[in-house]
Amino acid sequence: MNVSEFKKNGHMIIDWIANYFENIEKYPVKSKSSPGEVISKLPARAPEKAEKFEKIFGDFEKIIMPGITHWQSPSFFAYFPANNSFASILGELLASALGAQCMSWATSPAAAELEEAVMKQLAKIIGLPESFCGVIEDTASTSTLCAALSAREKYSDYAINSEGFGPENKFTAYCSGQAHSSIEKAVKIAGIGKNRLRLIGCDKNYAMIPSEFESAVKKDIKAGYRPVFAVAAIGTTGSTAIDPLREIGKICKKYKIWLHVDAAYAGSALVLPEMRYMIDGIEYADSFVFNPHKWLFTNFDCSAYFVRDKGALIKTFEILPEYLKTSEKSAVNNYRDWGIQLGRRFRSLKLWFVLRSFGVSGLRRIIKKHIELAQYFAEMLAAEKGFEIMAPHPLSVVCFRYKPHKNLSREKTDAFNADLLEKLNSSGKLYLSHTRLCGDFVIRMAIGQTGTEKKHVKSALNMIINTAKNMSK
Repeated sequence: MNVSEFKKNGHMIIDWIANYFENIEKYPVKSKSSPGEVISKLPARAPEKAEKFEKIFGDFEKIIMPGITHWQSPSFFAYFPANNSFASILGELLASALGAQCMSWATSPAAAELEEAVMKQLAKIIGLPESFCGVIEDTASTSTLCAALSAREKYSDYAINSEGFGPENKFTAYCSGQAHSSIEKAVKIAGIGKNRLRLIGCDKNYAMIPSEFESAVKKDIKAGYRPVFAVAAIGTTGSTAIDPLREIGKICKKYKIWLHVDAAYAGSALVLPEMRYMIDGIEYADSFVFNPHKWLFTNFDCSAYFVRDKGALIKTFEILPEYLKTSEKSAVNNYRDWGIQLGRRFRSLKLWFVLRSFGVSGLRRIIKKHIELAQYFAEMLAAEKGFEIMAPHPLSVVCFRYKPHKNLSREKTDAFNADLLEKLNSSGKLYLSHTRLCGDFVIRMAIGQTGTEKKHVKSALNMIINTAKNMSK
C-alpha cells in the first residue's frame, strides 16, 4: 500500500467508524456467533501474494463483524464498561502512526514527559495525595502484580531479586473474598503462593472486615509467617463493594504490610468530589490503581498505577544492560524501570486527548449521569413485585434477581435467573452479566458506556421486567 492508497483507505476507514457509531444500536449487542464459526471461514494459510485492501476489508465486514460483541453499544451493560470516545480513538490512531517504542526518555522524550505530566494531572483530578507518582501500565492485573513484586522485594531487602526465594521467605498476602482474581494470579507469579493468600471475610455489604484481617495477620505471625502484601478493593468486581480503607490502612501500618488499593473500575468516579469518601485513608496506601480504559472514555488499554515510593518500584524492576545506558538517566523518568515491560506503547497520548477534549467538568457530568441512571434503575426495579436488589449500589452497577415465588428454593431461583439472563442476552437487544453473592446467582447491570442515556436504561428495564414476568407465568 503506497501513500495515496493509504490516504484513500484511511478516509474510508474513518467514514466507516463514524457510520458504525451512528448505527451501533442496530447491531446485536452480544455476538450470535457459535464456537468455531469465525475460524471456519478463515483460510488455514496466509496468502502467498498481496491482496487488495478492498478484499481484506470486505472480509472484515463479512467474517469478523458478525463475531464481534459491541462493547461500545449504549445497551452494553455487562461486566464493567470498557468505554472509549472519539478523542481517544484519534489519539490512538496518532500513536499507532508514530509507532514510538516508549521504553525510555531517549527513545521519545515527548512520550516520557507527556506521561509524567498526564499522570500528575490525573492524580489531582481524582484527589490522590501529592506524594504519589504515576505510570501507565496495560491493565490493573499488571499493576497489581507490580505492587506484589515491590512488596516482596521491599520486605526481603531486595534479596529475592538477587538470590531467589529461600526457606526464610515465608510471606503471606491478604484480600477480601470478594476481591478480583488478578490478586491470586499476582501472588502466584510473585512466588508468594496462592495457598498463602488469605481471603478475609466480608460484612453484609460485601466489604472486608478489618478485625478479621488483623486476626489473620496475628495468626500468621504466630505461625512464623511474614505478612507483606494486602489489597483493599474500592469497588469489588461482583458488587462494587468498598473496603474500609482507613481501618485496613492502620493495620497495615502497624504490621508493616504493603497496602495496595485496587480501584480499577471505581477509581474513575473519584473525579466527583462527593465520591472521595471511598478513599478516606488513602494516606496509608503504598500503591493505587484505576483504569481509565474502564470508565474514563479512554480506549483499552490504559491502567493508571500510582506509588508512594517510586524508589522501591524502580529498585524492584530496574535493569541496565549496556545497550540501554544513556547520558540523561538521572534527570528523567525511564518508564521501562517502572514495571514489567521493556517495550512500551505511547498510551499517554490518547489519555491526554481525552482529558483535554472532555475537560474535568465534562468527565464529571457523564460519570455523575451514569451513577444517577443506576440509582434510577435500582429504584424502579425494586418497586416491581418479585425483584430483589442484592447488594448496595453506590456506583453504576446494580445486582439483582427475580424470585417468581416467595418460597422458591435457592436452586430453582438460581436456575430461573440463569435462564432469564440467557434469554435477555440472546435477544441481542442488551447484554448483562452475572456473579454469585453469598452463594446466590445474581444478575449485574453495569451502566457506563459513553453513549448510554436514560432511554437505553428504560428500554433495558422494561425488557427485564417483561421477560421475567412472562417466564414466570
